[in-house]
Amino acid sequence: MKVQLAIQKRRSYRGLEYVEVTEKMISELAFAASLAPSCFNNQPWKFIFVRKKELLEKFKTAVSKGNEWTNDASCIIAVLSKKELDCKSQGIEYYMFDTGLGVGHILLKATEMGLVAHVIDGYSHEKTKRILSIPEEWNVISLIIVGKKSKKKKMIGDESR
Repeated sequence: MKVQLAIQKRRSYRGLEYVEVTEKMISELAFAASLAPSCFNNQPWKFIFVRKKELLEKFKTAVSKGNEWTNDASCIIAVLSKKELDCKSQGIEYYMFDTGLGVGHILLKATEMGLVAHVIDGYSHEKTKRILSIPEEWNVISLIIVGKKSKKKKMIGDESR
């Protein structure tokens, strides 16, 4: 798939169906992120790919009201970073920007793979840290909800452009 097509096809659908997310798929998504530009190539991000049913079940208690659609996730990717891992220039800390570039690469690669990858901030950062045993010094920047677009479950906002 050409990049322009992936950009045009990428959507943040909320009506999801289960799809098996394999180790190979995770490797491809992580590799795509590793190719993203970052200040001095520091790559200040860490991605935790959650596929175990028990952990996915625990995330049901971490999402905010209105994000219950995430209960159908096949995989949740926790996006982490900390400012000490990246550049600071002229008072600007680049770690969040650079991490966002890595996330963008994951979103486009997921689209190319026929997956939905929907970034959310409607969740408890504290519960996420507890569920995944994330040390206090790490920032949980967002979660990426991964699945397959459902043909049966239609959500408001899932219409095609």
